Amino acid sequence: MLNLSAYQVAVLVPCYNEALTIGALVRAFHDSIPHAQVYVFDNNSSDDTVKLARAAGALVRQVPHQGKGNVVRRMFADVEADVYIMVDGDGTYDATVAPQLAARLLSDGLDMLVGSRVSHEQEAYRFGHRFGNVMLTRCVAMVFGRSFTDMLSGYRIFSRRYVKSFAAHAAGFEIETELTVHALELRMPVAEVATAYGARPEGSQSKLNTYRDGLRILATIVKLVMSEKPLAFFSSGFLLCAAMSLGLALPLIDTYVATGLVPRLPTAVLCAALALFGTILLTCGIILDTVTKGRIEQKRFAYLAVPAPVVAPAPSADARRADALAAAHDA
Repeated sequence: MLNLSAYQVAVLVPCYNEALTIGALVRAFHDSIPHAQVYVFDNNSSDDTVKLARAAGALVRQVPHQGKGNVVRRMFADVEADVYIMVDGDGTYDATVAPQLAARLLSDGLDMLVGSRVSHEQEAYRFGHRFGNVMLTRCVAMVFGRSFTDMLSGYRIFSRRYVKSFAAHAAGFEIETELTVHALELRMPVAEVATAYGARPEGSQSKLNTYRDGLRILATIVKLVMSEKPLAFFSSGFLLCAAMSLGLALPLIDTYVATGLVPRLPTAVLCAALALFGTILLTCGIILDTVTKGRIEQKRFAYLAVPAPVVAPAPSADARRADALAAAHDA
């Protein structure tokens, strides 16, 4: 079994008005991984989140720019560790499985491990959120290949390599989409493990708006397709323009062949304009595809610049007995 205490583990908790749950969450992770440092990054909370987090033993940092994406960007920049456990501050995720998840990340040489949510409580995981999550996850899988079953989970374990190579452009809840795409784009070793997901306590409210944030996440996917798969994105526009131009031009061609005349000149101009616009789109796609490949190479070099962690073996039985004798002698 892996000796997790040989690694520096950081628990990262983005928070906004989570006074009802933050104290218990910090204590739960301290109990689960005693040597880990719990960081609470507060995002302008107006309740007692900061006070209760400090009282529970967390290191509290303030992030003035509103939005979960801004908080994640600050967390990844400020914290140094070998293993990063990121969890929402609403107390819905199971802290007791954190050691197993972290050990799996290290022993399998993974860069990201996602705790997919499993819940039978309607209030914990509403149908609208489930449906939107499935649809958005399928969109990402169609564009970027293999994906996850729960792309929007807030329970993730990262390697140092991942954290220090992640740019974090998103400002809000669309950050989970960007986290997923970053791993898929660089073809990092990733995995997904089912974890229990509970309901918020009474009086606690989700900060996620199903429709508004769903549309923002969908817009983020479109932007990511345009920036990460420009040839496919602009080629789609080229094919659409070419099909429209050809469809409008066929009757004109028939008339010209039969009479030698082009009576509908505005339609002919429109066909030419569509063909020209489609050609421009295709040219943009080809150029941007070359630029994107160069940018991905640079991201890959930044990823490789961070050394992979050396897996520390578990102490042998003799070593454990020696430690026990030494402790008994000291006592």
